[in-house]
Amino acid sequence: LAMQVLNFVMIISSALMVWKGLALYTNSESPIVVVLSGSMEPAFYRGDLLFLGMPDEPVRVGDIVVFKIPGRDVPIVHRVIKLHDERDTSKQFILTKGDNNQVDDRGLYNPGQLWIHKEDIVGKVRGCV
Repeated sequence: LAMQVLNFVMIISSALMVWKGLALYTNSESPIVVVLSGSMEPAFYRGDLLFLGMPDEPVRVGDIVVFKIPGRDVPIVHRVIKLHDERDTSKQFILTKGDNNQVDDRGLYNPGQLWIHKEDIVGKVRGCV
C-alpha cells in the first residue's frame, strides 16, 4: 500500500513540475488551455488544446489571445481586431472578437468596459492540437 501511495505522489509531483516548468518557459500562468466554445471556428474547435506563450513584444491586430475578464474565472480565446495605444502611459487598449461571432466582445466585457489591457491577457496562441 505504501508503494502505491508513493507512486501516486510521484506521478502527481511530476505532473505539477512539468506544468510549472512550462509556465516558466512560456512566461504564461497557463501554458495550455482547452477551447470551450465554437466562437473561433474554423480556426479552433471546441475541445482543441492550445499552447500559449507570453512574448515580450506588444500585442498586434490579428493575434489570437487568451484573456480573462476581471472577476471571472473562465478564459476566452479570441482574435485581436483593434488596438489603441495611449501615448502618455504606453498602455494598450485591446478589442477582441471571435472569428465565428457577428459582433466584437464588448458584450462579454464587464459593464462599462470597452477594452481589455495586456495585463488581462494570459497568453498568445502559439500552437494547437
